Amino acid sequence: MSSVILKNIKKTYDNNKTIIDNINLEIKDKEFVVLVGASGCGKSTLLRMIAGLENISSGEIYIDDKLVNNIQPKDRDIAFVFQSYALYPHMTVRENIAFGLKMRKIDKATIDKKVQEAAEILDLTEYLDRKPKQLSGGQRQRVALGRAIVRNPKVFLMDEPLSNLDAKLRVQMRSEIKKLHEKLQTTFIYVTHDQTEALTMGDRIVVLNNGDIQQVDTPDGIYNDPKNTFVAGFVGSPQMNFIEGKAFGLDENILYGIRPEKMTNPNGDIKLTVNIEISEMLGSEKIAYFNIENNKCCAKLPPETKIGQTLNLSINSADLYKFNAKTGERI
Repeated sequence: MSSVILKNIKKTYDNNKTIIDNINLEIKDKEFVVLVGASGCGKSTLLRMIAGLENISSGEIYIDDKLVNNIQPKDRDIAFVFQSYALYPHMTVRENIAFGLKMRKIDKATIDKKVQEAAEILDLTEYLDRKPKQLSGGQRQRVALGRAIVRNPKVFLMDEPLSNLDAKLRVQMRSEIKKLHEKLQTTFIYVTHDQTEALTMGDRIVVLNNGDIQQVDTPDGIYNDPKNTFVAGFVGSPQMNFIEGKAFGLDENILYGIRPEKMTNPNGDIKLTVNIEISEMLGSEKIAYFNIENNKCCAKLPPETKIGQTLNLSINSADLYKFNAKTGERI
């Protein structure tokens, strides 16, 4: 079993600034869990505490049902994949992948076998004798993954591993990491600020804000059943529209949310007339921006939509989310 359990985890610095505030979370064996949130929300700090690279102020961390608070990182049976890859430039791919095993005094035959197996899994066999500077960004990232794989850890920890890649490579590497997880059948904890990565990769998503967990759920649950305005607004591209109740002639204490793709329901019972102020071309559709009673909104519309155009929109009231206007909590 390679579960990870966090109990009442808190992190404060000397100036009493709280970075992580009493977090409780259970990650199941073989689960792929994504920690997502804006920069500074505490997600990387939380990952580093699991790894033992950052001290915790209070609480308990269990890996495989074993309390690891006072156990050194090297003895926690985890592998950490960094954003920067952290490869040794003077070593070949083979030497980089093997480095951690050599430090543990593993015999050469075992090292060679493990390196070869990892190279085959990651399609790196033909690059084993090259230096990192001779590789593309995606290949370097796979080398970093290979160095983690050969250790056969109980838990993989990944901190923004794709953020240095271009958009096309990020999409490719997302699927490769998911396939790797399915092949290795090991627990993965993955940190990202990119909600698209979170939705496409995680079995469950942990949404963080200011050191607090806002919601833990499946990708479908996070997107379709957000618990508050933060989650609803953070997940989804473009983000959810929020409209004050008075704009619909309804309860002013309620904030209504609706996804941009739900703004053009032909059978909707709420009719709106809007003027297109800005539009963004996305090929088969446009994202059009407009105001509804001083509430900034957007909708996914046909590509022929033009700036300055007046449109009649139709919304189905069943597609509206209701939030408490003061607390932001879902009603």
